[in-house]
Parts: sequence; C-alpha cells; structure tokens
Amino acid sequence: MKRRHNGMRPQDIVILSKILTIKDESWQFKDLAHSLQISNSEISESLERSVYAGLIDFGKRNINRGNLFDFFIYGMKYVFPAHPGVLTRGVPTAHSHPFLKSFISSNQAYVWPLSSGSVLGQAIEPFYANQVKAIEGDQELYKLLALLDVIRVGKIREKAVAEKEIKELLGYVKSY
Repeated sequence: MKRRHNGMRPQDIVILSKILTIKDESWQFKDLAHSLQISNSEISESLERSVYAGLIDFGKRNINRGNLFDFFIYGMKYVFPAHPGVLTRGVPTAHSHPFLKSFISSNQAYVWPLSSGSVLGQAIEPFYANQVKAIEGDQELYKLLALLDVIRVGKIREKAVAEKEIKELLGYVKSY
C-alpha cells in the first residue's frame, strides 16, 4: 500500500537543491545523506514526496526544472515562510550572502544562527537543523539556499535579483 502524501517538508528543498548543485555527477542516496547529514531513510522519503509533487522524475534523478522553479518562486514563501527574528551571530543568508551583496545593499543582515558565526544579524531559521553544516565547503548549495531565503524574506527588487539567479542556476527557460 502506497503512503499518503502529507505535503513537502523543509528539508525537501535542501535535498532538491543539493541534487541541482551536483549537476551531471553520479550520486547515490548515501552520498546525499552524508553530505547533508540527513539519514538515508529521510532522503528516500523526501524524494518520494518530491516525485508525488512532480518536482523530480520517477527515477528520482532528474529535477523537473520548470515545476521546481515555479515552486521556488511562487509557492515556497507560502509553504515555508520565514520571518526574521532576534539579533544573533550566524552565517550570512538572503541578501547578506557574499554573492548577493554585490547586487543588493542593506544595513540589515540576515543570518542562519550559529554561535561561532562571523556576522551579527536577524535570525532566519534554516530549512533543517544541519543546514549550516551541510553548506560547509559547498558554495553552490550555500548560494542557492541564500537565494531561496531572499524569495522568502526579500523585498520586490531583491526577489527579482534572486529569481534571475535561480533561473540561471536551474538552466530554466520558460516556454509558452
């Protein structure tokens, strides 16, 4: 009997993002689990949810880029909203990410909380507990997750920059 779909979970976004950053390299579930510090069973369950939602193919290897783009840009801020919290030390995210600072200037920093973090800013909860560990040494994943935080908390101009960059990262061209 097939399990009922109970909706996407925040870590599903990170898992799909990681698959995007792997590009054409070969990978196994255990590779994702190790790099993201998520269990093999959670990777498997996550990919089942993503298949059901139409975000990845039945073989669980190829991202449905158009669907994922639409979800990132139009759905994620409603399904996984973020509200900047208290001032804390952490890892820069959203428009505070080093790449985005060249496009967007702001006096307010946003961070994923981390006591040894280098930046003081308003806390944005990461998609899952080990996200800060998962981005260590993976600049592409870090950049994509920061762009997604812009979609979740940014203003119109910031979101336009993030949308353009996400489109480029996905290699997505909308066809009409």
